[in-house]
This record gives sequence, C-alpha cells and structure tokens, in this order.
Amino acid sequence: MLNQNWLKPGDLLQVIAPSGCLRELDAFQKGIEIWRSRGYEVELTPGYDEQWGYLAGTDEGRRSQLATAINNQNCRGILCARGGYGATRLLENWQWESSLGENPNHPSLPTPKWLIGFSDITALLWTFSKIDFPCVHGPLLTTLAAEPEWSIQRLFDLVEGRPVEPLEGNGWGSGQAKGYLMPANLTVAGHLLGTKYQPDLTGTILALEDTNESPYRIDRMLTHWRMAGILHQVKGIALGRFSQCGSGRMNNTEFTVKDVLRDRLGDLNIPIVSDLPFGHDGPNAALPVGLEVILDGEKGILEIIK
Repeated sequence: MLNQNWLKPGDLLQVIAPSGCLRELDAFQKGIEIWRSRGYEVELTPGYDEQWGYLAGTDEGRRSQLATAINNQNCRGILCARGGYGATRLLENWQWESSLGENPNHPSLPTPKWLIGFSDITALLWTFSKIDFPCVHGPLLTTLAAEPEWSIQRLFDLVEGRPVEPLEGNGWGSGQAKGYLMPANLTVAGHLLGTKYQPDLTGTILALEDTNESPYRIDRMLTHWRMAGILHQVKGIALGRFSQCGSGRMNNTEFTVKDVLRDRLGDLNIPIVSDLPFGHDGPNAALPVGLEVILDGEKGILEIIK
C-alpha cells in the first residue's frame, strides 16, 4: 500500500529512461539536483542516456534498466527521466512478473520501492498498481525543476508520508464519490484497455490529462472508453490539464476540448471535477496511484483520504 515504506533522506533512488530518448539534459540535471538537495542518493542506471531512434535504447535495453532498478536490494525508488513514447513496448512479450518474485501469480518486490513519473509512464504506473508497488503520477526528472515550489513540496510530502492539501478545480455537480485514485494520461491508458495490463477500474476515481491532441481525437478516445464500458464502471472523474489541444476543424464545425469533455462525460451522472492542477505544460501536482480519495463534484475538490 502507498501508506507504507515512506521514502526518507539518505535512501538510494535509481534513474531509468523507459520511454523516449533523453534530450533535455539541463532540465534533467536540475531535476536530479533537486532530489539530491533533499538528501537522497541518486544513481544513474546504465543505459539511461542511450538512443535508438526516438526511444531511449532498444526494448531489451530499457527493460534491463527497469529490471536492474527493481532487483537492486538497496534501491528504494525509481525516478523516470522523461516521458515521450515507449514504455508500453516494454510490456509486450515480457514476463515482467518474474522480475518481482518467485511466484509469478503472487509477485512481491525484492524490496519495497516507489515508481515516480507521468505521461508515457502511465503504462508502468497502471501495470504495477496491481501489485505492492507504490506509484506516484508526478513530475519527471526533466520537468521537476519547472514546477512551482508548492508542487515540488507536495511531491516530497507525498512520498515521505506527510499530509497533502486537497486540489481545487471546477465541480460539475452530482455529489461526492469515494474510490481508489487511478491517474493517467488519457492516450496511453486508452491503449491498455482490453489488454492484460489494464487494471480493474470498477469503483475507481479516474484522473485524466493529455497534451497535443485535437478535440476530435479526444472525442474518439472517450467514445472508445464509453463503448468499452469503462466510464460506466468508475465512480468519478478528475480532469487535469489538456494542454495544446487546439480546437481543430472538421466539416466546417469547430469544438474546443472543453466542449468535447462536457459532451462525452457530462451525461455519466457521476461527480466530475475539471481544471485540476496536474498534467503537462503547467503545475503537475503529484497524485498517488491506488490510494483512496474523495472527489467532490459540488465543491470541486479532490482530497486524499488520510
């Protein structure tokens, strides 16, 4: 569970690049220094700086980085360098359960450790949420230094076991809901639907964000989620930032992304809160994966239950 095995200064954290190749070197170094300034020992996993096309090395190489961090008895946390694309490829034809214990049906970690990242890292967050692997949907090493101080402090408060403030957005009504929080990038999570890596979303609170997607693509994805029955299983939806999702134009008609979200989600009769401060291109408030929360559609609040 997320409320055990809190991180503390002095712990060893390993850096991996499971997705796109590392380009933002200055931002990357600044992110590392923030963790080190808080007293953590940060170790770069061999291969983190490799490149294979748009990926941070081959699938085998990136799997090796992840497995190395998982099986390091001294490692307490895994910091993802950046997002981009590629984490889902690691899951294909990989018996990842064998890296997590002797019994693949009931895997357990060699030592409890945290996984921190967002965007493309959703593929790993959702996969590992099914086992005893505390995950945080939060800033990557390449984005951490750009976060406001309150967001940086929230990340450390969350992983070190201190209370965090509720997030405030715009409530759409329909009362309150309580459930386990499942934060995700909409596009990445949508490509896990129907696979064995999709977690059970029944009774959960979804927290969704995305970037650089046209409204019609957001429409298409949410329609898929509706037709797959997923949006009728969840208890509530928390919406973060949908940045750089321009209006687009099809058949001389135009919708904004807000129009699409209202149209595709507004009839679900569940609490929905929009405009919460997480996602790309702005403050990215750290969110726990699989921890119980309350979503208040009247007050527009997302609150972690202590």
